[in-house]
Amino acid sequence: MQFQQLILSVTAVTLLASVPAIATPFSFSTGNPDGLIAMASRPDSPGKFEIETADDFILAKHTTIKNATFTGIIPTGSTVSGVTIEIYRVFPNDSDVNRTSGPPTFSTGQVPTRVNSPSDDAFGSRDSGSATLTFTTNVLANSFATGNSVTPGGIHPMPGQTTGGNGPASGEEVRFDVTFSSAFNLPADHYFLVPQVQLDNGDFLWLSAPRPITGGTGPFLPDLQAWTRDESLQPDWLRVGTDIVGGTAYNAAFSLNGSIPEPDSLAIFAAGLLGLGFLRRRQSKDR
Repeated sequence: MQFQQLILSVTAVTLLASVPAIATPFSFSTGNPDGLIAMASRPDSPGKFEIETADDFILAKHTTIKNATFTGIIPTGSTVSGVTIEIYRVFPNDSDVNRTSGPPTFSTGQVPTRVNSPSDDAFGSRDSGSATLTFTTNVLANSFATGNSVTPGGIHPMPGQTTGGNGPASGEEVRFDVTFSSAFNLPADHYFLVPQVQLDNGDFLWLSAPRPITGGTGPFLPDLQAWTRDESLQPDWLRVGTDIVGGTAYNAAFSLNGSIPEPDSLAIFAAGLLGLGFLRRRQSKDR
């Protein structure tokens, strides 16, 4: 009898080990750049202050993000020396609400509102310097021009944050393909993606994408607009369109890929255990 119990236990463990991981593929994309605006986003480096530009996405279920792409322009002849990807949740998560005016606008002395902005602090971060991500670049066009831009120095706290932007910008259109060696495991929530690129010469400008989304994986609600900040504005954020340019709103060009783990493998294992239990009871009854 003890020998049979041992066989059953070994069989159960073997069954669990043999159950494949079941997951549903996940993908999200805002589509191709629309040429309306280009927005600076870079990590801090010697002689250069940090700039963060963010656009949002929604996860309906716990999701593992393994890859990302984002598209921008860089000066011709410049070399990419590093890439950072940050994930933020939506305010008031990870934020000090007490420093704001409270509802309904949650304004501060620097910005008119924090409603629907990224949070004060990042939820997660990966960067090429720490080998938590790798990246490749793909030049899509030798020259790509935008109608407007927000370049370094173009972000101003209130009053006077609405500048109209910094005018047209152009450069090589480059898509960055990123693989996370340490994947983002994100619970269901509303998030912002912040890609930052460090160059040896000049600055990376993230390209806008249609809003509402007309390509990619299609529109979603609520689709929040792009926000930005630099070191002088932290921990607050300004809306690129509504606050800085004025009277408009933008998305940014990026995509995400990963998987949604499903509980099917556990269900299979549980069914196996029930079957083994039935077999064991049957054997006991037969004796």
